[in-house]
Parts: sequence; C-alpha cells; structure tokens
Amino acid sequence: MKMFAYERRSKIIEILQDKKRISVKELASQIGVSEATLRTDLTKMEEDGLLTRTHGGAVLNEELENETSFSAREKRNKNEKMKIAETAFELIQEKQCILLDASSTALELARLIKNKPIRLTVVTSGLQAALELKDNPDITVILIGGVVTKKSTSIEGTLGINILDYINIDIMFTSANGFTTENGLEDFNLYEVELKKEIVKRAAKVIAIIDSSKIGKSSSAVFAKLNQIDKLITDKTLNPEFSKKLAENHIEVILAP
Repeated sequence: MKMFAYERRSKIIEILQDKKRISVKELASQIGVSEATLRTDLTKMEEDGLLTRTHGGAVLNEELENETSFSAREKRNKNEKMKIAETAFELIQEKQCILLDASSTALELARLIKNKPIRLTVVTSGLQAALELKDNPDITVILIGGVVTKKSTSIEGTLGINILDYINIDIMFTSANGFTTENGLEDFNLYEVELKKEIVKRAAKVIAIIDSSKIGKSSSAVFAKLNQIDKLITDKTLNPEFSKKLAENHIEVILAP
C-alpha cells in the first residue's frame, strides 16, 4: 500500500522517538520505501525543525522530543491552560455538540466539563478526554475512530472521519503546537494534522485555545488558516502587529483572566 508523505514523516518521527537516532538504510527497511525518497523526507523535516540530519541518517531534535511527550506537555503551563479552559467553557451552551482535540489544553476543558450540570455531545480524538467525560450521564461522548499508537493519547489517522458526516459540530476547540499570522494553526503530528484539517472544514466555529508560549511559533504542518479561525483564547496580550493581523481576519481574541 502506497504511503502518503505525511504518513511516512509521522512514521519517521515515531521511530525516532523510540530509537533517538536512525540510519536511512534502517528507515528504508522499516518503512518500505526507497532511500532516495527518505532522504527527501529527512531534508524537508530538518527544514521544519523536526530533526537533525546526520551522516547517513537523522537524530530527533531534543526540543521536539520534549514537545511530543504528552505528559511533559500536560505539565507545562498548567495554570495558564486551566484558565484558558475556564474561559472556553463560558462559550459553551446547553445541548451543543462540541469537539475537543487531543491536546493537553482540551483535556483541561474536558476535566472542567466533567463536573458541570450541562447536557452536551462531545466529539473527541483524545483518549484521555473521552475517559474523563464518560461517567457524566448528561454527556454523550463520541470518540473518532482510528489508530492508537504507542506513547500517544490521541487517535490517529482519518479512518473514522466519516462519522463527522452525521454530526453537526457547533464548536471545535483546538490547540496547536504553533500559531503564526503567516500560516495559522500548525502541529507536529502529521496524522493529527490531517484529521484536524477535515474537522475544521466541518465545524460551524473554530476556537483556538492556545497558551502564549505557542504564539508566533512555527511547527511542521498547517491545519487551519487564519480565515478558518473564529476566536483565539490565550493567556497574555498579543503584540500589536499580531493583534492587527487577527483583527483583519475577523478573529476575536479573548484573554483568560
């Protein structure tokens, strides 16, 4: 079966997270594509800051290694994420259908929703968010189907995407690994990016829930352009230039207190 570039690159990151360092020869035998194709992938991934090329192979960037571990991400800026989640909750209305991505900020929102007396349908690609919400009888939880990978807390791939054809999503709450005015919302997990792109197209509203450490930072792949985003909830005032660009694209900025 032919692999798409984003699938190959996601697989390369997965292998590197496991092994830290790998040769092109090893990658070719594990992924089943030519060394020439993989060299092109590795060059592109190095340009995106995902890895560093070595003689005959590649090593995972230390920053990305820390970034891709969910437990590390969950602990980082936890207070800011909780405040962002509280602010996001105020935008949810009874009987809505909302979507939570597999981010640590969306997980904080799920933890908040869990204890509230509100009737909702929550669609999610986050395993932990689904587990948090399953015991609240007022909440219908729909998990998007796909592949569960080692070390991941998300369902990956677009296998279960068809379920979205039968659901009207009022609000998609999504975080990102980076948010720039040039590209919009970006992430490093290329499987998740493909899934999020599809959800963005279908959601009535897209609300970015992003702590200030991600603002102005780039990642490897774009899943939502500025004209697809309705609101941004963050914890610090944006610089005037960034704010101006968002205003031009009719994105409302809400500061979490």
